[in-house]
Amino acid sequence: MSNPVLVCALRRINAFRVLADALERLTQWREKLSKSGSLLQIVMALTPEVTFRQAILFFTETEFVTGKTWFYSHVYRLLKSLCFSHLVGERQRCHTESLFTYLQTGAQILCTVLLIKPGAWSRRLARILRKLHIEKFTVVGMKHINLKPGIASGLLSSEVKQDPAVLEAHCSYLTSDTALVLCLQRPNAVKKLIDLLGPEDPKVAQALDPSFWRAQYGISTVQNGFYGSESYQIAVRDMKLFFPEGLCYTECQTLEEEEV
Repeated sequence: MSNPVLVCALRRINAFRVLADALERLTQWREKLSKSGSLLQIVMALTPEVTFRQAILFFTETEFVTGKTWFYSHVYRLLKSLCFSHLVGERQRCHTESLFTYLQTGAQILCTVLLIKPGAWSRRLARILRKLHIEKFTVVGMKHINLKPGIASGLLSSEVKQDPAVLEAHCSYLTSDTALVLCLQRPNAVKKLIDLLGPEDPKVAQALDPSFWRAQYGISTVQNGFYGSESYQIAVRDMKLFFPEGLCYTECQTLEEEEV
Protein backbone atom coordinates (compact mmCIF):
# COMPACT_ATOMS: atom_id res chain seq x y z
CA MET A 1 0.00 0.00 0.00
CA SER A 2 1.18 3.52 -0.74
CA ASN A 3 -0.52 5.05 2.32
CA PRO A 4 -1.01 3.78 5.88
CA VAL A 5 -4.42 2.67 7.12
CA LEU A 6 -6.04 2.86 10.55
CA VAL A 7 -7.19 -0.43 12.07
CA CYS A 8 -9.57 -0.25 15.05
CA ALA A 9 -11.02 -3.02 17.18
CA LEU A 10 -14.40 -1.91 18.51
CA ARG A 11 -16.48 -3.49 21.25
CA ARG A 12 -20.13 -2.97 22.21
CA ILE A 13 -23.47 -4.79 22.29
CA ASN A 14 -24.77 -5.56 18.78
CA ALA A 15 -21.50 -4.22 17.40
CA PHE A 16 -21.96 -5.55 13.86
CA ARG A 17 -25.46 -4.16 13.35
CA VAL A 18 -24.74 -0.81 15.01
CA LEU A 19 -21.52 -0.24 13.07
CA ALA A 20 -23.16 -1.24 9.79
CA ASP A 21 -26.03 1.17 10.44
CA ALA A 22 -23.61 3.97 11.30
CA LEU A 23 -21.62 3.44 8.12
CA GLU A 24 -24.75 3.42 6.00
CA ARG A 25 -25.73 6.78 7.46
CA LEU A 26 -22.52 8.39 6.30
CA THR A 27 -23.33 10.65 3.37
CA GLN A 28 -20.29 9.75 1.33
CA TRP A 29 -21.16 6.04 1.52
CA ARG A 30 -24.94 6.18 1.11
CA GLU A 31 -25.10 6.01 -2.67
CA LYS A 32 -22.52 3.23 -3.00
CA LEU A 33 -23.96 1.14 -0.18
CA SER A 34 -27.46 1.32 -1.66
CA LYS A 35 -26.11 -0.47 -4.73
CA SER A 36 -24.09 -3.14 -2.98
CA GLY A 37 -24.08 -4.00 0.71
CA SER A 38 -20.92 -6.04 0.09
CA LEU A 39 -18.94 -2.78 0.14
CA LEU A 40 -19.32 -2.83 3.93
CA GLN A 41 -16.54 -5.38 4.11
CA ILE A 42 -14.13 -2.74 2.80
CA VAL A 43 -14.26 -1.00 6.17
CA MET A 44 -15.61 -3.58 8.63
CA ALA A 45 -15.75 -7.28 9.38
CA LEU A 46 -19.25 -8.64 8.90
CA THR A 47 -19.20 -11.65 11.24
CA PRO A 48 -17.52 -12.73 14.51
CA GLU A 49 -15.54 -15.35 12.60
CA VAL A 50 -14.10 -12.80 10.16
CA THR A 51 -13.45 -10.44 13.07
CA PHE A 52 -11.37 -13.05 14.83
CA ARG A 53 -9.34 -13.89 11.74
CA GLN A 54 -8.64 -10.25 11.01
CA ALA A 55 -7.95 -9.31 14.63
CA ILE A 56 -5.15 -11.84 15.01
CA LEU A 57 -3.48 -10.35 11.93
CA PHE A 58 -3.28 -6.84 13.37
CA PHE A 59 -3.20 -7.20 17.17
CA THR A 60 -1.22 -9.11 19.76
CA GLU A 61 -2.54 -10.46 23.06
CA THR A 62 -1.09 -7.51 24.99
CA GLU A 63 -2.52 -4.94 22.59
CA PHE A 64 -6.01 -6.40 22.42
CA VAL A 65 -7.34 -5.61 25.90
CA THR A 66 -10.57 -4.52 27.52
CA GLY A 67 -12.04 -1.26 28.75
CA LYS A 68 -10.09 0.78 31.28
CA THR A 69 -7.25 -1.71 31.21
CA TRP A 70 -6.34 -0.48 27.73
CA PHE A 71 -6.31 3.12 28.91
CA TYR A 72 -4.25 2.50 32.03
CA SER A 73 -1.74 0.25 30.30
CA HIS A 74 -1.14 2.87 27.61
CA VAL A 75 -0.87 5.66 30.19
CA TYR A 76 1.72 3.57 32.01
CA ARG A 77 3.77 3.09 28.85
CA LEU A 78 3.51 6.79 28.03
CA LEU A 79 4.70 7.88 31.48
CA LYS A 80 7.53 5.38 31.36
CA SER A 81 8.64 6.61 27.95
CA LEU A 82 8.69 10.17 29.31
CA CYS A 83 10.96 9.08 32.17
CA PHE A 84 8.22 9.39 34.79
CA SER A 85 8.36 5.71 35.70
CA HIS A 86 8.81 6.66 39.37
CA LEU A 87 5.17 7.83 39.33
CA VAL A 88 3.85 4.41 38.42
CA GLY A 89 5.54 1.53 40.18
CA GLU A 90 5.41 -2.00 38.87
CA ARG A 91 2.72 -2.86 41.40
CA GLN A 92 0.41 -0.27 39.84
CA ARG A 93 0.44 -1.88 36.40
CA CYS A 94 -3.00 -3.09 35.43
CA HIS A 95 -3.56 -6.69 34.46
CA THR A 96 -4.43 -6.88 30.78
CA GLU A 97 -7.25 -9.16 29.76
CA SER A 98 -7.33 -10.29 26.16
CA LEU A 99 -10.51 -9.95 24.12
CA PHE A 100 -9.54 -12.94 22.00
CA THR A 101 -11.07 -15.08 24.74
CA TYR A 102 -14.43 -13.34 24.32
CA LEU A 103 -14.36 -13.78 20.55
CA GLN A 104 -13.76 -17.50 21.00
CA THR A 105 -16.17 -18.21 23.86
CA GLY A 106 -19.06 -15.96 22.77
CA ALA A 107 -21.46 -13.99 24.96
CA GLN A 108 -20.81 -13.96 28.70
CA ILE A 109 -23.33 -15.26 31.19
CA LEU A 110 -24.67 -12.29 33.13
CA CYS A 111 -27.39 -11.60 35.66
CA THR A 112 -30.13 -9.01 35.62
CA VAL A 113 -33.08 -8.10 37.83
CA LEU A 114 -36.75 -8.30 36.88
CA LEU A 115 -39.30 -6.76 39.24
CA ILE A 116 -42.88 -7.81 38.54
CA LYS A 117 -45.00 -4.97 39.83
CA PRO A 118 -48.01 -5.27 42.19
CA GLY A 119 -51.03 -6.89 40.57
CA ALA A 120 -49.08 -8.15 37.55
CA TRP A 121 -47.59 -11.30 39.03
CA SER A 122 -50.19 -12.80 41.37
CA ARG A 123 -52.44 -14.11 38.56
CA ARG A 124 -49.85 -14.51 35.79
CA LEU A 125 -46.74 -15.86 37.52
CA ALA A 126 -46.88 -19.31 35.91
CA ARG A 127 -47.16 -17.79 32.43
CA ILE A 128 -44.31 -15.33 33.08
CA LEU A 129 -42.04 -18.09 34.39
CA ARG A 130 -42.86 -20.12 31.29
CA LYS A 131 -41.83 -17.19 29.08
CA LEU A 132 -38.56 -16.86 31.00
CA HIS A 133 -37.89 -20.55 30.50
CA ILE A 134 -38.53 -20.30 26.76
CA GLU A 135 -36.08 -17.38 26.55
CA LYS A 136 -33.48 -19.53 28.35
CA PHE A 137 -33.35 -17.46 31.54
CA THR A 138 -32.42 -19.23 34.77
CA VAL A 139 -33.97 -17.90 37.98
CA VAL A 140 -31.13 -17.56 40.51
CA GLY A 141 -32.96 -15.40 43.05
CA MET A 142 -36.60 -14.78 43.96
CA LYS A 143 -38.40 -12.96 46.75
CA HIS A 144 -41.64 -11.17 47.59
CA ILE A 145 -41.03 -7.65 48.77
CA ASN A 146 -43.00 -4.64 49.95
CA LEU A 147 -41.10 -1.75 48.45
CA LYS A 148 -40.33 1.23 50.64
CA PRO A 149 -40.83 4.68 49.09
CA GLY A 150 -37.11 5.38 48.95
CA ILE A 151 -36.34 2.14 47.11
CA ALA A 152 -39.31 2.59 44.77
CA SER A 153 -38.13 6.07 43.87
CA GLY A 154 -34.63 4.77 43.18
CA LEU A 155 -35.97 2.43 40.49
CA LEU A 156 -37.56 5.25 38.50
CA SER A 157 -35.98 7.12 35.61
CA SER A 158 -34.80 10.72 35.82
CA GLU A 159 -37.61 11.75 33.46
CA VAL A 160 -40.25 10.42 35.86
CA LYS A 161 -38.64 12.19 38.79
CA GLN A 162 -38.86 15.56 37.05
CA ASP A 163 -42.65 15.65 37.48
CA PRO A 164 -43.71 15.46 41.16
CA ALA A 165 -47.23 14.27 40.29
CA VAL A 166 -45.96 11.47 38.05
CA LEU A 167 -43.34 10.51 40.62
CA GLU A 168 -46.01 10.29 43.32
CA ALA A 169 -48.22 8.13 41.10
CA HIS A 170 -45.40 5.67 40.41
CA CYS A 171 -44.28 5.47 44.04
CA SER A 172 -47.84 5.05 45.32
CA TYR A 173 -48.44 2.17 42.93
CA LEU A 174 -45.12 0.42 43.59
CA THR A 175 -45.68 0.55 47.35
CA SER A 176 -49.39 -0.34 47.21
CA ASP A 177 -48.89 -4.12 47.42
CA THR A 178 -46.30 -6.88 47.27
CA ALA A 179 -43.98 -7.06 44.28
CA LEU A 180 -42.02 -10.08 43.08
CA VAL A 181 -38.30 -9.64 42.42
CA LEU A 182 -36.40 -12.14 40.28
CA CYS A 183 -32.71 -12.33 39.56
CA LEU A 184 -32.22 -13.89 36.14
CA GLN A 185 -29.15 -15.40 34.51
CA ARG A 186 -28.31 -16.12 30.85
CA PRO A 187 -25.90 -14.87 28.17
CA ASN A 188 -26.41 -11.16 27.50
CA ALA A 189 -29.16 -11.15 30.13
CA VAL A 190 -29.56 -7.40 30.61
CA LYS A 191 -30.21 -6.47 27.00
CA LYS A 192 -32.28 -9.58 26.31
CA LEU A 193 -34.68 -8.75 29.14
CA ILE A 194 -35.03 -5.11 28.09
CA ASP A 195 -35.75 -6.21 24.51
CA LEU A 196 -38.49 -8.55 25.75
CA LEU A 197 -40.15 -5.96 28.02
CA GLY A 198 -40.47 -3.29 25.34
CA PRO A 199 -41.26 0.43 25.83
CA GLU A 200 -42.41 1.77 29.20
CA ASP A 201 -45.79 2.81 27.75
CA PRO A 202 -47.91 -0.33 27.07
CA LYS A 203 -49.80 1.48 24.28
CA VAL A 204 -46.55 2.26 22.48
CA ALA A 205 -45.40 -1.30 23.06
CA GLN A 206 -48.66 -2.64 21.65
CA ALA A 207 -48.32 -0.49 18.54
CA LEU A 208 -44.73 -1.59 17.94
CA ASP A 209 -45.05 -5.28 18.73
CA PRO A 210 -47.92 -6.99 20.61
CA SER A 211 -45.47 -9.66 21.81
CA PHE A 212 -43.70 -7.19 24.11
CA TRP A 213 -44.37 -8.16 27.70
CA ARG A 214 -45.53 -4.68 28.68
CA ALA A 215 -47.93 -4.77 25.73
CA GLN A 216 -49.45 -7.98 27.11
CA TYR A 217 -49.49 -7.25 30.83
CA GLY A 218 -49.34 -3.46 31.12
CA ILE A 219 -52.29 -1.16 31.65
CA SER A 220 -50.68 2.28 31.72
CA THR A 221 -47.26 3.92 31.96
CA VAL A 222 -47.55 3.57 35.74
CA GLN A 223 -49.04 0.08 35.85
CA ASN A 224 -46.89 -1.29 33.04
CA GLY A 225 -46.21 -4.64 34.66
CA PHE A 226 -42.44 -4.77 34.92
CA TYR A 227 -39.21 -3.11 35.92
CA GLY A 228 -35.96 -4.38 34.39
CA SER A 229 -32.38 -3.27 35.03
CA GLU A 230 -31.46 -1.01 32.11
CA SER A 231 -27.70 -1.63 32.16
CA TYR A 232 -25.21 -4.04 33.66
CA GLN A 233 -24.11 -1.43 36.20
CA ILE A 234 -27.72 -0.92 37.30
CA ALA A 235 -28.22 -4.70 37.38
CA VAL A 236 -25.29 -5.05 39.80
CA ARG A 237 -26.78 -2.28 41.95
CA ASP A 238 -30.19 -3.96 41.91
CA MET A 239 -28.74 -7.37 42.80
CA LYS A 240 -26.91 -5.93 45.78
CA LEU A 241 -30.06 -4.03 46.81
CA PHE A 242 -32.57 -6.89 46.59
CA PHE A 243 -30.34 -9.91 47.22
CA PRO A 244 -27.70 -8.88 49.79
CA GLU A 245 -27.71 -12.45 51.14
CA GLY A 246 -26.39 -13.76 47.81
CA LEU A 247 -27.62 -15.67 44.78
CA CYS A 248 -27.87 -19.28 43.63
CA TYR A 249 -26.08 -18.59 40.35
CA THR A 250 -23.74 -20.92 38.54
CA GLU A 251 -20.05 -20.02 38.42
CA CYS A 252 -19.83 -16.58 36.84
CA GLN A 253 -16.58 -14.62 36.75
CA THR A 254 -18.22 -11.24 36.20
CA LEU A 255 -20.36 -11.57 39.32
CA GLU A 256 -17.40 -12.69 41.38
CA GLU A 257 -15.48 -9.62 40.23
CA GLU A 258 -18.43 -7.44 41.32
CA GLU A 259 -18.55 -9.30 44.66
CA VAL A 260 -22.24 -10.08 44.28
